[in-house]
Amino acid sequence: MDQKRLFAAIAISIGILLAFDLWKRETTPVQEPPPAVAAGQAPATTAPRPGSPAIDGQAAAAAVPADRGPAQRLRIDSPRVSGTLLLRGARLDDLVLKDYREAVTAGSPLVRLLAPQGEPQPYFVQWGWSATAGRVRVPSTDTDWTASGAALSPDNPVTLSWDNGEGQIFEILVSLDQNFMFQVEQRVINRGAEQVEVLPWARIRRERTPQVAGYYILHEGFVGVLDGRLNEQTYRDAKSNGENRGGLALEQATHGGWAGFTDKYWLTAVAPVNSAESMRASWRHVSDRGEDRWQVDFATPQPQAVAPGGTATNSVRVFAGAKEVRLLDAYQDNLGITDFDKAIDFGWFYFMTKPFFYALDFLFRHIGNFGVAILVFTVALKALFFPLANKAYKSMARMKTMAPKMQEIRERYKEDPAKAQSEMMALYKTEKINPASGCLPILIQIPVFFALYKVLFVTIEMRHAPFYGWIQDLSAPDPTNLFNLFGLIPWDPPQMLHMPVWAIIMGVTMYLQQKLNPAPPDPIQAKIFQFMPLIFTFMLASFPAGLVIYWSWNNLLSIAQQWYIMRHERAARRQDKTLGKTARAKG
Repeated sequence: MDQKRLFAAIAISIGILLAFDLWKRETTPVQEPPPAVAAGQAPATTAPRPGSPAIDGQAAAAAVPADRGPAQRLRIDSPRVSGTLLLRGARLDDLVLKDYREAVTAGSPLVRLLAPQGEPQPYFVQWGWSATAGRVRVPSTDTDWTASGAALSPDNPVTLSWDNGEGQIFEILVSLDQNFMFQVEQRVINRGAEQVEVLPWARIRRERTPQVAGYYILHEGFVGVLDGRLNEQTYRDAKSNGENRGGLALEQATHGGWAGFTDKYWLTAVAPVNSAESMRASWRHVSDRGEDRWQVDFATPQPQAVAPGGTATNSVRVFAGAKEVRLLDAYQDNLGITDFDKAIDFGWFYFMTKPFFYALDFLFRHIGNFGVAILVFTVALKALFFPLANKAYKSMARMKTMAPKMQEIRERYKEDPAKAQSEMMALYKTEKINPASGCLPILIQIPVFFALYKVLFVTIEMRHAPFYGWIQDLSAPDPTNLFNLFGLIPWDPPQMLHMPVWAIIMGVTMYLQQKLNPAPPDPIQAKIFQFMPLIFTFMLASFPAGLVIYWSWNNLLSIAQQWYIMRHERAARRQDKTLGKTARAKG
């Protein structure tokens, strides 16, 4: 195997992937904020399929008085979230995450995950019932619920209640833990003389298409684990899939599981409390007056029959918050939510990416800086793969030492390539050189690179994590730029001219490492490889700073290791020559 050609092929493959990713980002349309919708206005929808949860609730209530006053809200306050729940329609539509800000700058607004109608990006969770037989009056989107308390907190669950005036009382018991998980129990108490049938449902609704990052390696949109299988659809795919199905992008029966909307760092998802319970999940797209609307439904597969004097219940959980790895794992283990950690897009290298995160997180908890944790982690990886890399670097050192002899063979048999190859193989055998062994460090580094890239890119723990100096966010690109003299010139260069300090350091270390390797025999290959450090410097300039720091540090460790091995090899060869001369003199 020609290690140089392999390296070139891998480099070109990475370059194509990164170029495609960049093109994908640049061609992803940015969603303009839509005109505000009047507060409390219900969105237009299509009619629900019989027996399914309504797209916008079941409008079976009597006419609503026009002078009933403004809608009331229930305050939400916990250590990690704050907001309100709209009592008109029972909507969780105002939620702020106390631990996260929109930007790394001091005083930046807190992240607002859910927002009511009237805001540019309405996003809410709602609970309700459909009347399948048409003989029971169920709550609608305009129903005013009565709350049993003034505020919802981890120590104070609240019950919302509504009497339909026909013998049925509807209740929604809402509780909240110390983090981001709500638990909701829907109850129908039948005090009437006849049996009634209702279908309880929970839904998550986005009234606008959110602005997505548009990265090829990052999923944003519908996500869920249904019947033990991960399902993902982007907004574009969901719209396409639902075109011939009345907007229904997916409908699936499931035992337990969960489904919702995922952003890069945030998740809103619904799951049944009983992981063995049979449910029906669906993803929907509705287009109304040129606006795209999106909805996740979770409902019982069959209506619930409530006998006179009886009560029917249905319980679900709603997660609305940050996709913290340890927290999702805890919910998965303690609450039985199947594969809840897959809400984080760990990607193809899941088996490496997640262990990498836990290793870095372990180091961070002892060191206190994720950047230093990356440096220590890189040293640990180098130590782990030291035997393989050592063997490869020894072979490369020998090849560099044998370069004059190899060139001599090529010159001597330039008219007979077969003979030249035969003599070259004989030289490899005599000198105990394996030309393929130099591929190992490259092959090892590629999956490590992508796995670490994923960790830095998708885990919220890396978001806004500082290093030292000007690096205040390891998950974001290095903000410095050569083309404005690192801030001395008051000019903001275009993205294509972004050339930060750490990318330059990476390029220099890559160039120095390349100088230690044997030069390709082909002059054209040699020319191409001379430009590789420059190409990679520009390619990685817009990558997360943590990844560029990792690559630079890894290059430095490799340089030190190669330099030591080459120095040792030269000393060993000098000693062999001295011993050879002594032996010949004695003979």
